[in-house]
Amino acid sequence: MQSRTLGRTGRSVSPIGLGTWQSGGDWGPVSEADANAVMDASVESGVTLFDTADVYGDGRSEQLIGAWRAANPDVPLTITTKMGRRADQVPENYVAANFREWVDRSRKNLGQDTLDLVQLHCPPTPVYEDDAVYDALDALVADGSIAAYGVSVETADQALTAIARPGVASVQIILNAFRLKPLDRVLPAALEAGVGILARVPLASGLLSGKYTTDTSFAEGDHRNYNRHGEAFDQGETFSGVDYDDGVRAAQTFAASLPDAVSVPQAALAWIIAQDGVTAAIPGARNPEQARSNAAAGDLPPIEGLDATVHDLYDTWFRASVHDRW
Repeated sequence: MQSRTLGRTGRSVSPIGLGTWQSGGDWGPVSEADANAVMDASVESGVTLFDTADVYGDGRSEQLIGAWRAANPDVPLTITTKMGRRADQVPENYVAANFREWVDRSRKNLGQDTLDLVQLHCPPTPVYEDDAVYDALDALVADGSIAAYGVSVETADQALTAIARPGVASVQIILNAFRLKPLDRVLPAALEAGVGILARVPLASGLLSGKYTTDTSFAEGDHRNYNRHGEAFDQGETFSGVDYDDGVRAAQTFAASLPDAVSVPQAALAWIIAQDGVTAAIPGARNPEQARSNAAAGDLPPIEGLDATVHDLYDTWFRASVHDRW
């Protein structure tokens, strides 16, 4: 895969990364061996970006990546992590002392003296507007604990607030064929400011895998079961906030529009990374085959009519229900 610059970090990364929420166990159990096999397959396929968070398995995902990194020290790799969701979600918790504690824990988990990129993990909206927050993050850069910082957001307005800050290197936001709002203002603003965009939930929690039906069930510990309506955290994190049955039917229409040689997730990922301003999409993978298939999307030639199909599906199925929510 060709590489791209991750915003103000200056680091080169692959346009398809690896999201590692799965290895924390919130999508069902994943063994250490399976997690390592996914990381192996991803890197062998050209992936140079791993994204994690301190809350994924309460640090398990970071620890697995740290152990893999220690066993593969010469592999070019950027590891991005996130912090803040282990604490109560009130602005008062987003202060320098907590940042220090959270960063030091991630440094230990990942086995890194300096973290490549730390992102605030979808904090309350006032946090994005607080000068003291950015001063504290700047201090962590200055003392070498982190090389750069960014934010992960729920809404377009939060992203735009962060992009205006000179120290913010990147913004992570939900962007996929079922969530197009970032195309309106966020991507153009990031492109102009030189801020990287990491597209998370790129397959709409698996709806854009092409494998689900209206009868598909999910394990009790899988957020696609327990958070479908926002019971545990923001509804937009699960199936991108769209109605599940509508998502299945839209994905079936999407699949029917594709050439035989292109899988549904590959086309969905290829569409994302073709958008001006996107640095990388960060899909997860449960096994090496998924990891290789996802990575292959980084080399797909343009698919005729794909962009028009995405916009038509969005306007038909989702714009009215999700566009103004996030």
